Amino acid sequence: MIILETPRLRLRTFNTDDAAFFMALVNDPAWERFIGKRNLTNLDDSRTAILNGPMAMYARYGFCLYVAELKSDDTAVGICGLIKREQLIDVDLGFAFLERYRGHGYAREAASATTEYAEKTQGLKRIVAITSLDNESSISLLEKVGFKFEKLMSFNAEAPEIIDTKLFSCEFEEGIK
Repeated sequence: MIILETPRLRLRTFNTDDAAFFMALVNDPAWERFIGKRNLTNLDDSRTAILNGPMAMYARYGFCLYVAELKSDDTAVGICGLIKREQLIDVDLGFAFLERYRGHGYAREAASATTEYAEKTQGLKRIVAITSLDNESSISLLEKVGFKFEKLMSFNAEAPEIIDTKLFSCEFEEGIK
C-alpha cells in the first residue's frame, strides 16, 4: 500500500517479497556501524523480521518504516518512516538507504515528507530521531528537515551509563497527540 509520494519516490508498506532488499539493507556496512547488526543471513529470517517489525508495527500503530522506491522503475532504495520504540516516549523518525542511493537527496526527500505526514496525517505534536554520536550525514539531514538537537543519551540497556546516542526533536504547532 502506498503511503506517501514525493517527486521521485513512493513510500509504501513492507511485504514479505521485500526480504532480499531488506537483508541487503541491514547487512550494509553503514547500517551495521550506525544502527547495529541484525544477523539476517537468509531470506526466511528476513521475512520473519519484516513480519515482526514493520508489518506488526503498522498493524498496531498505523505507521511503520516504509520501503522507499523510485517512481521511475519501482527499485527499492531505502526505508523511511515512523517507529514507536519502547525506549522512547515519542514516535521516532527512522531512515536508511542503500549505499548506491546515498548522496542523491532521496533520504532528505523521504524524511521531509515523513515529517510532514507525522504532523498532518498522524496528528502528532512532536517526533524525535536518534543517531549515533558520529553519524554526521544523518545529523545533517535531520537539521535540514527541521529537527533540533535535544540531548545526549544512552540507548544501551546493558550499559546505561555509556552515552552513545544523540536525540533530536521536531515539534509541530498543529498536532493533536
